Amino acid sequence: MFKELLETIIEHTEGSLGALIMGTDGIAVEKVLGEANDLNLDIAAAEFTSLVRSSQRAGTDTGLGGLHELVISLDSAILIMRLLSRDYFVVLAMSPEGNLGRGRFELRKAELQLAKEFAV
Repeated sequence: MFKELLETIIEHTEGSLGALIMGTDGIAVEKVLGEANDLNLDIAAAEFTSLVRSSQRAGTDTGLGGLHELVISLDSAILIMRLLSRDYFVVLAMSPEGNLGRGRFELRKAELQLAKEFAV
């Protein structure tokens, strides 16, 4: 189920490089690579897991609320991270020329579809 959902996200989003479901422990639950065969998205997503955890804490500590989405724009990729629960999130890696709005929309749809799977 997870793999098919990630494949759908990649197919529907122009410029997709790959997608992963990650735990906040930095371990990938599932991954699908598109054009990113030469990129190690596992390592990149694991490195950015600390930002997800820090952002979760910052939102709570400041009273602004829970984290929903985090977007990181780099020279050769844009990473969109959408939380599924406190402990899991989905990551979409895109080329800088990719369709960011569509990527965000597809991750929101995935969040709604996976809500039952990751309910605490």
